[in-house]
Amino acid sequence: MGNSFGKGCHLHLIDGSAFIFRAYHALPPLTRKSDGMPIGAVSGFCNMLQRYIDGNSASADAPTHIAVIFDKGSHTFRNDLYDQYKANREAMPEDLRPQIPLTRRATEAFNIACKEIEGFEADDIIATLTCQARDAGGRVTIISSDKDLMQLVGGGVEMLDAMKNRLIDAEGVEEKFGVGPDRVVDVQALAGDSVDNVPGAPGIGVKTAALLINEFGSLDALLDRAGEIPQPKRRQTLIENRAQIELSRQLVQLDCHMPLDFTLDDLELRDPDPDTLLGFLAEMEFRTLSKRIADRLGAEPPVIPDTDPAGADPSATVPEWPAIAPDAYECVSTMAALDTWIARIRAHGHVAVDTETTSLNEMQAELVGISLAVVPGQACYIPLLHRDGQAEDLFSTDALAEGQLPFDAVLAALKPVLEDDSILKIGQNMKYDAKIFARHDITVTPFDDTMLMSYALNAGIHGHGMDTLSERYLGHTPIPIKTLLGSGKSAITFDRVPVGEAVKYAAEDADITLRLWLSFKPQLHREKVTTVYETLERPLSPVLARMERHGVKVDRDTLSRMSGKFAQKMAQLEEEIHELAGRKFNVGSPKQLGEILFDEMGLDGGKKGKTGAYATGADVLEDLATEHDLPARVLDWRALSKLKSTYTDALQDHIDPATGRVHTSYVQTGANTGRLASTDPNLQNIPVRSEEGRRIREAFVAEPGNVLVSLDYSQIELRILAHVADIDALKQAFRDGLDIHAMTASEMFDVPLDQMTPEIRRQAKAINFGVIYGISGFGLARNLRIPRSDAQGFIDRYFERFPGIKAYMDDTVAFAKEHGFVQTLFGRKIHTPEIAAKGPRAGFARRAAINAPIQGAAADIIRRAMIRMPAAIEDLPAKMLLQVHDELIFEVHEDSADTLIATAREVMQGAADPAVRIDVPLVVDAGQGANWAEAH
Repeated sequence: MGNSFGKGCHLHLIDGSAFIFRAYHALPPLTRKSDGMPIGAVSGFCNMLQRYIDGNSASADAPTHIAVIFDKGSHTFRNDLYDQYKANREAMPEDLRPQIPLTRRATEAFNIACKEIEGFEADDIIATLTCQARDAGGRVTIISSDKDLMQLVGGGVEMLDAMKNRLIDAEGVEEKFGVGPDRVVDVQALAGDSVDNVPGAPGIGVKTAALLINEFGSLDALLDRAGEIPQPKRRQTLIENRAQIELSRQLVQLDCHMPLDFTLDDLELRDPDPDTLLGFLAEMEFRTLSKRIADRLGAEPPVIPDTDPAGADPSATVPEWPAIAPDAYECVSTMAALDTWIARIRAHGHVAVDTETTSLNEMQAELVGISLAVVPGQACYIPLLHRDGQAEDLFSTDALAEGQLPFDAVLAALKPVLEDDSILKIGQNMKYDAKIFARHDITVTPFDDTMLMSYALNAGIHGHGMDTLSERYLGHTPIPIKTLLGSGKSAITFDRVPVGEAVKYAAEDADITLRLWLSFKPQLHREKVTTVYETLERPLSPVLARMERHGVKVDRDTLSRMSGKFAQKMAQLEEEIHELAGRKFNVGSPKQLGEILFDEMGLDGGKKGKTGAYATGADVLEDLATEHDLPARVLDWRALSKLKSTYTDALQDHIDPATGRVHTSYVQTGANTGRLASTDPNLQNIPVRSEEGRRIREAFVAEPGNVLVSLDYSQIELRILAHVADIDALKQAFRDGLDIHAMTASEMFDVPLDQMTPEIRRQAKAINFGVIYGISGFGLARNLRIPRSDAQGFIDRYFERFPGIKAYMDDTVAFAKEHGFVQTLFGRKIHTPEIAAKGPRAGFARRAAINAPIQGAAADIIRRAMIRMPAAIEDLPAKMLLQVHDELIFEVHEDSADTLIATAREVMQGAADPAVRIDVPLVVDAGQGANWAEAH
């Protein structure tokens, strides 16, 4: 053109980093055949650029100026403002790093301006160019979905979400943030950003932030008038965190005045030079893309040796996913349509499947419909039991909504597909769907689970629910379930949702799950966690599903009697407490208790919190219990109160009326280290240190003629520590079967074993287990009720006697800081995003990093045992019922109990083999009895 930038000009700014990461995650790991150079991201990047050019070249709204903007370096002025800015960002994958310079070269080969500035983020360069172009009278289109750039929209500036092919204007920004573009920064300053580690105001999300900004007009006005806010907690948050909020505003505000060493005129659209572009593509060995571009340029395609025996070209595998469009999904209402979908599934060899039900309780949930997807953008929903909202009897046949297929006919048609070993089923939390199908005599196999894939890849970085994964990896916010079901007392079940709305929601779930699978499957290989997923996560899921369906018998009468006894003992304790206090008060009220302890009794250590009430947590009461009986009695009362409310009362409500058993659900992704979590109800936190807590296990019983069997790893984490830290003295002690705590005490305190006292052994035991969790001198002092100086002396002496442990700790922390994760013996990665944090978080992150490989290895070992167990005991009249940390509980016919113990013990003690040879023996203790308390 040759004219300077001004009115009538249209600038396109491409977010280069977004293009690169989308290209990287969309493709399997691809390498250049001639030398093994990774090129998957470069291939995808080039294809995306070419598609962008093709889509805009003939447009009436084509750009006159264009640039791809990249980040350069990781340290910017924002890091100087706040050293934790973007500290949570995961490290760049190793095979992507060498591809970054190649994407710059690719941009230049297409003859598109490629801009980056050391020490500045790409967003700030985009902001500066946008403001310059707008001031010059031109228009700007920012090709990105980055929410941070939305503050620039308006006045001739729009954004294009290339993934969804959707323009974002001022109205779109308001839909996203609840405010116009001019107030986006204010909302972000309040809400913060967990991805970039922008702190914001604690407890205030985007919706609340938007409400506040709309009410007060601006962030400054809100902060100046925070005292007018009627909600005490919100008011206090804003007043106390003003400096943090203002810092957050500085972090999210884009810089529109960066010093640039180029002008808008330098970004003028230019045709590529055929020789340069085709030469680069030939160098990358992109045969198909080279031919396609050569045809467009009217040039001869370069000759590229066919080094791939299949003749395939990486660039030809770039998926062109359509935007997620719920309105386009199909409602399957005829058997012919269902047959067509089944044919598609068989042709593709895989299908994403999801169920919609009336409850999260798989034992009682009613199957309402099934969604399927085989290709991104093509998904369907098969409604089965949606009810007519006007019908009086929702369980009568005529209460069903019209246009639904016969329930049994649909399941009969899908059963061969869902059980076909040649067709891969894909789900998000497939354990739930598998249990629903199992109730209808359908065994879903084989399967992949995107939730477990995400967990294997990203434990410690983010959650693994579908909404989180969709937003993070697909840039798409799924339809919220609350928009269909409502909330609170007026909430409905899914069978009352109109079929038309159900189709959009349910089919979207299947479509998203399929896209996540296509993204995660190659990442498992790239991140070297395929073995973790294939041998620890996926095969455990059906084992847990069977355990959950078996459940465990719980005696309601036993629980009821315990509740009555606990209530009586609590009443007695209340009387003692009132007598010690000199008056009656509500023992369950922390506020009243604080006034008694510190105002009326004058005990030391009273500290008031933000609400003006004294702190009366367990740590405070434990310290006071050494001085006075009243806080000790309150601790006893609280312990009984928790046992009664959480277990003896609540467990009765969890007994399934049809089975008479309690069916907990296990969460594989609940802990970063691989430990399982138990929910609805939680059976892993039943206290075992108090007599009353141990008695609760008496209510878990065997059916007549059976017994419960417990097998428990003995000191498995200490054994793993001895192995990984290579402590000869500890390893030999375990090999010799010595009392490890007595041995440690003898080593540390120079006391012969035959002169060991229980008190010295107790101190050594506290240190042994405390060291695994990185205990401090302060923590050990509290546990042993000894002066802190003595406790720290014990720890120092421990490290002097066993220097390998200190070396292990230091090496583990150094590894975490360098790589951003730690690993178990079995290859599980536990990411440590806060390992470089400062202040109180630093100590926590360090302790977590030290403990994770040990606790994670113990979790991996019992996982391996559980996976092998069903085949080992299939010929016995036995079922595996529960896993509680290092313990497995079985129910078995009383005549076969000893055989089960011998078989299960062999499996558990050999669970690490052959993957890892541990230098110390794994020992499993066993017991049996009519109830869990007797067996343990």
